[in-house]
Amino acid sequence: MSSTKGIRKFHRVVSMFFMATVVFTAVALTVDNSVVWVSYVPLLPLFVLMGTGVYMWFLPTIAKRRARRAAAA
Repeated sequence: MSSTKGIRKFHRVVSMFFMATVVFTAVALTVDNSVVWVSYVPLLPLFVLMGTGVYMWFLPTIAKRRARRAAAA
């Protein structure tokens, strides 16, 4: 499996985990005795999603740049 496919699969798994944490947070905050720090739980998977998403966003640009360098060499 190539690294690109691995990153995409990892991104998908983390996105499912992120959705689960958002649902958990929404349910937890509806309880009267909810703790405020629960609202920060989805931030960790969100930052991981941002990192992998930005990486996948720039993959076509990186591939084009590598192709140009290989053609020039």
